Formats: sequence, C-alpha cells, structure tokens
Amino acid sequence: MRVPLSWLREYVDLPAGATGRDVAAKLVDAGLEVETVEQLGGGLKGPLVVGQVLTIEELEGFRKPIRFCTVDVGQANGTGEPQEIVCGARNFSVGDKVVVVLPGAVLPGDFAIASRKTYGRTSHGMICSGDELGMGDDGTHGIIVLPPEHEVGTDAIELLQLVDEVLDIDITPDRGYCMSLRGVAREAATAYGLPLRDPALLDVPVPNAYGYPVKVDDPAGCDRFTARTVTGLDPDARSPIWLTRRLQKAGMRPISLAVDITNYVMLELGQPLHAYDRSRIDGAIGVRRAEQGEKFTTLDGVKRTLDAEDLVITDNSGPIGLAGVMGGANTEIADSVTDPETGAVTGTRDVVIEAAHFDSVSISRTARRLKLSSEASKRFERGVDPLAAAAAAQRTVDLLVLLAGGTAEAGVTEFLAPGAPRTIAMRADHPDRVAGMDYGRETVVRRLQEVGCDVYGQDELVVTVPSWRPDLAAPNDLAEEIIRLEGYGNLPSTLPQVPSGRGLTPRQQLHRRAGRALAGAGYVEALSYPFIGEGVFDQLQLPAQDAARQVVKLVNPISDEEPALRTTLLPGLLGALRRNDSRGSHDLALFETGSVFLAGPKPGVAVRLPVDRRPTDEEIGTLNAALPAQPRYAAVVLAGAREQAGWWGKGRPADWADAVQAARALAVEAGTELIVRQGQYGPWHPGRCAELVVTLDGAPQVIGHAGELHPRVVKAMGLPARTSAMELDLDRLAAAGGEALQAPRISSFPVATQDVALIVDASVPASDVEAALRTGAGELLESLRLFDVFTGEQVGEGKKSLAYALRFRAADRTLTAEESTAARDAAVALAGERTGAVLRGA
Repeated sequence: MRVPLSWLREYVDLPAGATGRDVAAKLVDAGLEVETVEQLGGGLKGPLVVGQVLTIEELEGFRKPIRFCTVDVGQANGTGEPQEIVCGARNFSVGDKVVVVLPGAVLPGDFAIASRKTYGRTSHGMICSGDELGMGDDGTHGIIVLPPEHEVGTDAIELLQLVDEVLDIDITPDRGYCMSLRGVAREAATAYGLPLRDPALLDVPVPNAYGYPVKVDDPAGCDRFTARTVTGLDPDARSPIWLTRRLQKAGMRPISLAVDITNYVMLELGQPLHAYDRSRIDGAIGVRRAEQGEKFTTLDGVKRTLDAEDLVITDNSGPIGLAGVMGGANTEIADSVTDPETGAVTGTRDVVIEAAHFDSVSISRTARRLKLSSEASKRFERGVDPLAAAAAAQRTVDLLVLLAGGTAEAGVTEFLAPGAPRTIAMRADHPDRVAGMDYGRETVVRRLQEVGCDVYGQDELVVTVPSWRPDLAAPNDLAEEIIRLEGYGNLPSTLPQVPSGRGLTPRQQLHRRAGRALAGAGYVEALSYPFIGEGVFDQLQLPAQDAARQVVKLVNPISDEEPALRTTLLPGLLGALRRNDSRGSHDLALFETGSVFLAGPKPGVAVRLPVDRRPTDEEIGTLNAALPAQPRYAAVVLAGAREQAGWWGKGRPADWADAVQAARALAVEAGTELIVRQGQYGPWHPGRCAELVVTLDGAPQVIGHAGELHPRVVKAMGLPARTSAMELDLDRLAAAGGEALQAPRISSFPVATQDVALIVDASVPASDVEAALRTGAGELLESLRLFDVFTGEQVGEGKKSLAYALRFRAADRTLTAEESTAARDAAVALAGERTGAVLRGA
C-alpha cells in the first residue's frame, strides 16, 4: 500500500515538521511494516511552468517527426516573449496548455536543462511528459496536456504536486483495514495521540423502495449490497489533476473519470466499488453462485470458465461481474467518443454504483483458482469493513456529481443480511499476563478504545469489536493490540531457563557435524527450495520405474513449473552450480543437507482439517498417516579446480574421487564404516559411479551414490564438463553408526607396516579385494590403504596390479616381524581365495 504523506495529512494533523521517515518510524513502532519512504521530486528545481502552444512548425528531412514550437510561458522567462522549443511528441496541438521546463531548471535524475542547438534549431527548454517529471504512467505515454482553465505561467511544480513523500507499506494479512488511507490514518492518529478525521463519516440517505432493484440469492457470500444511481454524466469530463496525481502516487494508472473515482474511493476508504453502465444492464442486478462451467468475459478481455463456488453479479443476460474480483466487459464504462462531423460526444451518461461486502474465503478461492489477483480481491481477502459500503457509495456519488456534472437519483438500494456485532469477553489483566508486565485496566481500556472497540465492565471486560477489524476474534488478539500500541520495545527481556540434561538430539548433532565436516573440506552450503518439476528426472536419466519419480504434488504450488516436492537434493544443488558457473565462478564445491519427500508405492491423500475448532486426535492421526516419509539427505556437487595452481604446484581438477571422499568424511562423523564399490545409477557415468553401502541389521544396504555425472546429464542440465556429485541418506548412515561415537583406539606400541601388490582380473572391483584383505588380516590390522593401481605388459593383458599398505598394531605389546608377516600372509591368502588375487612377482 503506497500512502502519499500529503494525502495522509488530510485526515490527521501530523506535526508540521514531521517527515516521511518520522511518520514511518511511528508506524513501525505501531506494528506496520514500512518498506521504503520514497522522495518524489527529489532534486527537482524550477522554473517549471504552464505554457500555451502558439505555433507548430513541422521540420522535414529527419528520421522521425520533429516539431519546432513557440510557447507562451508568460513572464516566467523574464521577457514575456514566446519560448522556442524543439519537440518530437505528437499528442498536442496549437492552443493546448502544456508543462514547460525552462533553461536553468533541473529535472529528477539530476537532468539539467539548458538551451541547445538540435535539428538545425535552438531549443530553449523542453515540453515535458509525465515520465520526465517522475509522475508515472498516465496512459498516454506522451506530453502532458493540461485542462484549458490553468493560467499561463502558473508554477507547475505546485500544480502537479510533484514534491511529496510516499510511504510504501507491506500490509500483512491480518491488517486488511490498512489497505486504505483511512486505516493508515487511524494508525498514525493513534501513534501520535491525535484525533482522526474519519472520511467515512458522511450523511448517507436511508434505503428506500426507489433504488435500482437488487436480488441476493446467497446471503452467506454477500451479506451487504448497496446500489446507487447517477445520471446525466458528462462523457467528456476529465479527471482533475489532484485526483490523477493521488492515484499515480498510490501506484494506480488513471483511466477515465468514473473509474478513477471508484479507485480513489477504494484507496480512501478501503471499500472496493464497481460502476456499471446502466444502459448495458438488462433488468435487476443479482448475486448468486456461478453454474459449473459457466462462461464469462472479464474486463481484461479474457473469457473465463467459472466454478460452482464462484460468486457472480448478474442481470437477465447472465453474469456481468465476478464478485469482489473484476467486472465484466459487457457492462464496462464506455470511453467518450467525439463525432468528427457533428462534434457530438458520446459515452456513458448513466451509471449504477455497486458497493458490496463479500465473503473473504470465497473471493480468495476464486482469485487464486483463476490466477486473477486485483486491487479489489486483495482487500476482500484480508477483510473489508462491511459498514463502509454505504459511505463509499455516497462518497462516489458525491464525486460524480461534483466532477462529472451528474445528478444523484433519490433511490437507495441496500441489502443487509441479519448479523450482530462481535463481542469478546476478557479479563482486564489478561494483557498483563500475556506480556509479563503491568499495564493496568485504564491503559487496557484506553488502548482498546483507540483501536475502535467499545469496552464495558471492570475486572471482566466485554469488548465489542469494530466492524473493520475481522482479525480480532479472541482475548489474545486484544492483548496483542495492547502490547503493540504500548510498544514491543517496552516488553521485558527474560531469558528462559533451559532444563538441564536436554539439548540437541543425536540426529540433530549428526546433521550439524556433517555440515561442519563438509564445510571444513572446502564445500560451501547452498540452500535450495524443496520444489521440483517432474521434467528434471528425464534430465537426470532416471528409469521410468525409479522410486524417485514417485513424487508428492502440491495442491497450490508456488510455481506451476515446480509443483512437486523433491525426492533428491541434486536438482537444486546442480541448479545453484549452473547459475554460479554462468556468472563467472568456475571452481565450485557446494553441499546441502535437507529433507526429501518420498511418496512410496501408495501415497496418502491429506484430509482438510477444520479451522473452526481444534482437530481431534483421530483427524490429526489421519493427516500424519498421509504424510510422506521425510528422510534427511546429504549431497555435494563439484566442478572446476579442486586445488588451485600456484607456486606451490600445478593444482588439480575436481573428480569422482573427491565426491567419494566427501561420503567417507560423513561416514567418519556418523561413526560407521562406509563400503565403496562400483555401481551404476541414473545421472552418474556408468564407469565412474560408486555405490555407497553400509551394514544395517546384518545386511548391506545401498544408501547413496558418488562419482562423475554422465555427459548426457551434463549437457541436458547445462553443467560444466566433468561435474561430479554425491548423494546419500544421512539418516540411514546414522542408523548404521549407532547413537554413540566410538573414540579411536590409541596404542603406545609401534606400528608394523606391510606392503602388498596383488594382481587380479581388471573386472574385479578394488573394494572386493580390500574387503577380503580386511577380513583375512584379523584384529591386528589397524588400517588399509590402496596407494597404487597399475596396468601394462608387466602384469599381463586383462589384469591390473593393486598395491596396498597394511598397518598392524597390537594394544598390549610390540608386534614381532613374524606376527605381522603372518597376518599379511593370511590377508593375501583370503584375497586369493575370494578374488583370485596373486602376489605380484610370485
């Protein structure tokens, strides 16, 4: 909501010296979120005056039409002589009043104006458009043509209200009443302790039987409908400058006088309105639910298919408006048209004004389903004051009579559904107990009255909630009003006492250790959204029956391109890597730990819980049963250089081994042993993919994969060449390690190292050989490391040599050479038995 400070001052006598930032600070203290304070006309310097075009000469021989004009600016130029100006615009004629900036002036953006020679003539100033003055779009995209009543030489800075401050306020859903000058003025008056001049306090005639006929078939969807008629409008009447400027400052584009007035009153009072061309309405106006599949063309020219839940405004011909969202093209206010032969002006002369109150839930569902968010729907969704409808209709009628020369008909139609003011019972000391400080009854009552409540009682208060505050429904809501008006900064700060013996769970501790381990290894954490599109699975080359393709889809996704919850972390991480690489960062190592959402073979359907009461335990249990499994995964992606080149060495690129090592680092943090063996899955290169295996319940389980991505995946996703990745199930890794970490065993006795080189078939995985060596070496083996792989004529065709370093150590003695040799020979023997390995050189 954009609030011009000059407009706000009409309703509250703010201190004369209060700037926009001062007012913003007060509103922030009162709980509003003021995003920015925009300075309009900053740096603007005159002379900027009203001029009248005397002559126009068309200059020939240029690529675009150029005109040489003489303009009367009165005594503003010091001589009274016509000002010579070169201009390329075409939307003005001789005799028109325009805005002229003279040499010596400075326009917004530090644009200094001086006499200069251009197109063979000297231009002494400029004829201005709205964009050049920072006024915003007026729909013409051309020179400002003023009404003829403005005198030549008048200061245009004051006339066009070019210098002002505008507060841009982010209105939260519970503060819908602040989507109007009336609501913001109420908050400003309360913040400054000043009286409010309520623009809704108007003399409104009582309903009678002469008004335009209205029939409401759905009182639950529309509990109030006011209709007023104004006839004899001048179709050629234009919106005055003060009206268009206020709309522009508030972020709206002027359209026509009737439409501008309805928008102005909506901004002023917060009540959306609609004006119908009465000549286009066929019979009585009705309010009903749409028929399933009914067609309707809205003001934007789009033909829409309606749902049975949509609320529509109708006449005998069918829908003429989408209630609370947008009007229909069939009853739109007609633009004025001048007959070139007779000079007669045609257009809308009689209008019917609609000011109604609609159910917020119904309007919200319609706007979201049709993806048709409008200024009206934004207000109805957040709650509109139902008692403001009659005043808004009267204000619209008054402005149409004043500005368009219309006549207000005596008939007043008003439909009212039965209802009563809402009351809340609350103890007078309830805000004290909520805030932890003593406000006292007098303060509570005074603050509630400032909000607009009527308060009765002593210790037990009965509070009647004002019609414009639908968000006040419980004692805690009232307590929040007291606290915010008294100042959040005045609340005492008391640190809670943490119960001893409680802290992070083992699962949480592992997640933190995993993040620290990867960060320590040089990875940067990247947090991505948990949403994906199903097309990414084709890019990752996942099989059609892969479990990762079984996704949970959202009923109301943020983006239609990503309507499902992720089953893998890789798309988000690879997207981050691609974006960074495209921006010049080519040496990348990213990681993420987060939940994935696994639907399983039979995904459940979540029930919609009630909002008018607390759900039962059975309903909550049904909802929980429908939720997907949400294990926590860890993933890394790498590209570019892993070690930078410099005087210390050549450096090296990131490869599949780095991705595998990241998985091993996580296994160390989980206190378990990770088995790495050759694998083949989805996005990874079939010859450079490792399966990550742990032992759970006595059986090996694959918990992830690591390695280099397939070139086709790299190409499909626009990734750097030779990108590597790792992903594993962090929860299953933790389960394999147990709850408590085992500290490493430290021995004071020396280590005995034995190296062995084994020749095996090229097809034998090194992990199988390593597993056999570990088992055969027995308890004396402390560590095992593969330090060389060799192929060539020396070992034979189809063979490879694997060289391992075996470290033996005993906890209670120094090993003899015979003991370490015996352990090595046992390891080699078992490796030979299981894998066919033979000692090299034997």
